[in-house]
Amino acid sequence: MLMSKRTVTIEWGDCDPADIVYFPNYFRWFDASTAYHFAAAGLPKPELIRRYDVVGFPMLTTKSNYFVPSRHGDLVEIETRITRFGRSSFDVEHRLMRGDVLAVEGFETRALVKRTAEGKLTSCRVPDEVKDLFGAPDT
Repeated sequence: MLMSKRTVTIEWGDCDPADIVYFPNYFRWFDASTAYHFAAAGLPKPELIRRYDVVGFPMLTTKSNYFVPSRHGDLVEIETRITRFGRSSFDVEHRLMRGDVLAVEGFETRALVKRTAEGKLTSCRVPDEVKDLFGAPDT
């Protein structure tokens, strides 16, 4: 499976008064890392939307595990991979590293969605070409 990496510098505004990252910021970075992962696979989100006539890949579930805090000025690296593809959903795993230390794990389940003729959102099948870009095993 393809893994992408991106570096984030912890800014003053990312932290709470105790000078540790305010937890919703991890979810913001993980969301951006998912879009970055698609771009790293050669399918930036605008291209995914245009090519497959979809709206995007909204979040269904999310979870995180926190091991060590990150603080203002830290340079962290987020490793992202898609660990499972279903018919219309996929699971994403993020590992936020501070050097060699795993600081936070993030997990997402997302679905590929399109608009019906009535304007409602509905899930749609993840195209095999998309799965192939990430090195997904045959399902």
